[in-house]
Amino acid sequence: MSIPDQKIDYVEFVVADIAAAKAFYGAAFGWRFTDYGPGYTELDDGRLKGGFTTEGTPRPGGPLVVLYADDLEATLARVTAAGGRIVKPIFSFPGGRRFQFTDPDGYELGVWSA
Repeated sequence: MSIPDQKIDYVEFVVADIAAAKAFYGAAFGWRFTDYGPGYTELDDGRLKGGFTTEGTPRPGGPLVVLYADDLEATLARVTAAGGRIVKPIFSFPGGRRFQFTDPDGYELGVWSA
């Protein structure tokens, strides 16, 4: 499977209780879930994947939009050059590497690579 470069790929929600989030979205929308430890579960709505994490503070109205990049370092350089502020430098997670940034208006997004 080829992942489209520089496109929105994943949406991540910080939640207070993963079990409660799974119960709600499973019952309301039929989403399926894959657990990756006590603090993270991936969601799958049949079209788009995302995740629920307990790492952070819930921000109602503020899910983390995550883009995919073939070259994470080059994308980080372009984000910085365009005026983005890196709030989480490149870090590893199960499945790849990622960084997070804020845009000039303060919206936080992530970029990941396998």
